[in-house]
Amino acid sequence: MKAGEEGFNLPPSLLIIFGGSGDLARRKLVPAMYNLYLDGLLPEGSAILGLGRKQMSHEAFRKGLKESVEKFSRQPITEEKWNAFEQAIYYLSGEIENQRLYADISAFSKQLETERNLVGNRIFYLAIPPASYSAVCCGLRTAGLVAPENASPFSRVIVEKPIGHDLESSKAINDIIADVFQESQIYRIDHYLGKETVQNLLVFRFANSIFEPLWNHHHIDHIQITAAEEEGVGTRASYYDGAGALRDMVQNHILQLLCLVAMEPPWSLAPDVVRDARLEVLRSLRPIVGKEAVNQYTVRAQYGPAVINGAELLGYRNENAIPENSTTETFVAIKAFVDNWRWAGVPFYLRTGKRMKKRTTEIAVQFKAVPEILFNANHNLSDSPNVLVLRIQPEEGFSLRMISKRPGSKVSVAPVDMDFQYNQEYGGVSPEAYERLLLDVMIGDATLFMRRDAVEAAWSWVTNILDGWQQQKTKLLPEYPCGSFGPLEACRLVEHYNRTWRDS
Repeated sequence: MKAGEEGFNLPPSLLIIFGGSGDLARRKLVPAMYNLYLDGLLPEGSAILGLGRKQMSHEAFRKGLKESVEKFSRQPITEEKWNAFEQAIYYLSGEIENQRLYADISAFSKQLETERNLVGNRIFYLAIPPASYSAVCCGLRTAGLVAPENASPFSRVIVEKPIGHDLESSKAINDIIADVFQESQIYRIDHYLGKETVQNLLVFRFANSIFEPLWNHHHIDHIQITAAEEEGVGTRASYYDGAGALRDMVQNHILQLLCLVAMEPPWSLAPDVVRDARLEVLRSLRPIVGKEAVNQYTVRAQYGPAVINGAELLGYRNENAIPENSTTETFVAIKAFVDNWRWAGVPFYLRTGKRMKKRTTEIAVQFKAVPEILFNANHNLSDSPNVLVLRIQPEEGFSLRMISKRPGSKVSVAPVDMDFQYNQEYGGVSPEAYERLLLDVMIGDATLFMRRDAVEAAWSWVTNILDGWQQQKTKLLPEYPCGSFGPLEACRLVEHYNRTWRDS
């Protein structure tokens, strides 16, 4: 693996993936590394060591990964490039609970570092359930595989969500990792923060003078953040029924989007300065405590059966491995408030769900209406306020809805959209989130990663809602038909003059 002229002149790293034969490694991590290699961004000499329980040769591991990369890579695979790339991929088998595995990792890492002239930088990716973190961290420490903080060569660890299922469990997981790694060595990954539009939010807000003066309660009526999925629970049923939409999406992805859209201007782009600004948003969130508050400010539901394009889709409680009496939410909507000077009184409507009308993730900023005089006197614009929409997926870009006069002799006005799409403006497909995030770990830039205090602040807010739901003792959740944008009950959260959910 060699970085070309566009590379960062970084020293090479050894990426050690616990769960190397798993879904995340095959679909995301190795394709991301391959694309970094194709783009000339991967430091020369870097290597990948996959770890798993299954006995497998290096060659068999590489063959399986090639099939995955052919399917999931952003850029097409070529024999010449892949043949060169795969020579830096290796595999070891063993049990995570067995200390012998860590002795094997130590010996093999030293062998690779000698053969490939690596400097000893190691990145440990925990693509495994949190229940295994303790065994891994203890094994790495006992084998002497973790370098001290700020040492050269470095040791860093990447942790995937979910980091716990409530505040208490999140603290316990963080304690386990912190017992071996210092905070500066820990990279808690949220792939949403690696998406191009999400990264562009800071530039969009703070590099354009036309928006920042309006970015407050004086000019903004409300903000909607939607993360809708077309798919059901699929093969994740056993995990999902123990998590639900609030834990799976709101606690991490959606709250991070809220932080970026609501944060104060950081005084610099240093990682901890930006992360401090995001943290202040989480600390300013108005708590939703008790069953009366969750009834007023939240709605939860499950997808029900429907027929779409001739296909019969099952309701959530009829899916395989889902209990018939499950009260796990597949949809949640929340009316949240950020209680600080900038956002006083501005509602943030958060919404996520499975089996919805279409796959889309967006932030919609609706500005306050102009006075009901002149062109707005007859209320003909009441349903067409100025709205700025930041599209995060599937088509990255943004649009701004404005009011314009229709051609003709009469003064007749109508909304028009000014639209920008990344792929049209810059060509090609934007790099995948994991490409950016893995490169940032190699560089040592933690800006787009979650710090412990932010993770626990988010869990503190979410746990209050979970506790309120528990107090309700609900036995049956309302349903929304597959292919819709959620239950009718969610509409009451936005019942206000000139406020409705965006359904397009």
